[in-house]
Amino acid sequence: MIVTMFIFAVQDGISSHLAERYNTITVVMIRYWAFAGFVLLYSLFRYKSISKVAKTKKPFLQIARSVILVLEIITTVIAFVRLGLVQSHAIFACFPLIATALSVPILHETVGWRRWTAVGIGFLGVLIILRPDGNIAVWDALIPLFSAGLFALYHVLTRLASRSDAPETSFFWTGIAGAVSISCIGPFFWNPMVGEDWYWMGALCVTSIVGHFLLILALTLSEASKLQPFTYFQLLFAGLIGVMVFSETITPSTITGGLLILSAGLFAMMRQPNQPEAPIRAQRAKPGSRETWE
Repeated sequence: MIVTMFIFAVQDGISSHLAERYNTITVVMIRYWAFAGFVLLYSLFRYKSISKVAKTKKPFLQIARSVILVLEIITTVIAFVRLGLVQSHAIFACFPLIATALSVPILHETVGWRRWTAVGIGFLGVLIILRPDGNIAVWDALIPLFSAGLFALYHVLTRLASRSDAPETSFFWTGIAGAVSISCIGPFFWNPMVGEDWYWMGALCVTSIVGHFLLILALTLSEASKLQPFTYFQLLFAGLIGVMVFSETITPSTITGGLLILSAGLFAMMRQPNQPEAPIRAQRAKPGSRETWE
């Protein structure tokens, strides 16, 4: 899982590099094409039948959560360009706290005072990142915060979908519906790439495929709830890439706010009775069966 987070951080760095030169939607669309191809091949070879994997009881829910993820990725890449990897990831790390708040109206979960306190502390960390040094434009800072909200909504809707669909079904719809939706608008924003940028685009596609494959492998070896805290390693790796490759600076307010968000997020995860389901979990049963993962 740690290696997966490193690859995803590299993917973020490549996305930021390409989005500085080309339209963000173009970059994300090509990345989704590669991801959709991986989803199709994985479903075919792992489960021997794409139709069984694709069968869902909640098609509109699956489409909605997939489109939300597309919007989240687009806004996140925009945040990388406007704010850099360090500050974007520091603010984005509050998404588990937003997911905790959203679980009340959407999943009808009960959130105790300890987790509500963690949510408040986490957003205090966001405010610390935003204001003390005055180096961040408020509107720019709202981009990764909005992206975190979208990702939290995606996670909550994924948990909602898991009540009726198997994880591999949600994973399938994430890739295919996402690729179809962004392809509907992508041609209007198409920027042809030139020269060595195609190599960077190829590297972006490869990191997307390898990262998701390793994520699946990690989830075949351990429970999603046990692996969830390790996702914060992406914040560390992205910060290192931002400093070493893009010459970004880490301010004291970013460190202080980031630590508050990180601590509050980890506490909220530990207190949460039902962890968000990962996009896919290893199963010994046939696609559609819930007996091994519920």
